[in-house]
Amino acid sequence: MAGPSWANLDGKVALVTGAGTGIGRASALALAEAGARVALTELPDRMDRAEDTVAAIAAAGGAAAKSIPLDVLDMASIKDSVASAAAFGDGRLDILLNNAGLNVAKMAFDVEEADWDIVLDVNLKGVFFMAQAAGRQMRDQSPQGGCIINMASQMGLVGYTKRASYCSSKAGVVNLTRVLCFEWAQYGIRVNAIGPTFVETPLTRPMFEDPEFRQDVFNRIPLGRLALPEEIAAAVVYLASPGAAMVSGHTLVVDGGWTAV
Repeated sequence: MAGPSWANLDGKVALVTGAGTGIGRASALALAEAGARVALTELPDRMDRAEDTVAAIAAAGGAAAKSIPLDVLDMASIKDSVASAAAFGDGRLDILLNNAGLNVAKMAFDVEEADWDIVLDVNLKGVFFMAQAAGRQMRDQSPQGGCIINMASQMGLVGYTKRASYCSSKAGVVNLTRVLCFEWAQYGIRVNAIGPTFVETPLTRPMFEDPEFRQDVFNRIPLGRLALPEEIAAAVVYLASPGAAMVSGHTLVVDGGWTAV
């Protein structure tokens, strides 16, 4: 079931990391609805979530989908996931959504080395090596080319409490995206990022049970609400689509106006 012509992804093959819940799941569904075949990943002990997304794609009448185990802290797992996605695509990979990420919410004085390392390893190191593996596939396939979308954050552009490591990692993703855009354009590979504000997901809902935190966040978003996963997924489809053929090195902020104030 393809979307409008500018967003038609018929015949494309996409790999979406962290697609069991939230933004990753919504993005996998949206890419499939636009016509892409979607290989989607989750941690090896969470593959039931990935299978749920595969089933949801099938139920919605989307293109074919396949679940793949992935741990972005494991270099062999990264290479295997890209190889599996390319095999699913009959030797081709057109789109990577680098979505897997996490945060350890602590005040800066309380951040320990292990906290810092896990956030930077997943959010920045994992994003780079996933992009590298996918980029090599896109460079070496015939014809060359593809689209890499890194999930950054509005926190890559501004600071916020209890997010010293997270903001640092996402700022790294923003600038990494620029570097890869510059280096890989010669191979027909576009590299962009998305910077969401806080998104309403099962993972974030417990945070908003704190009324002071909830009020502070809502006060900072001019549109006065959280983003929905489907709204971030719409940005993913746009950046992956023919309509964004001249867009590369850009971070598309989907933040309800937070970073404009």
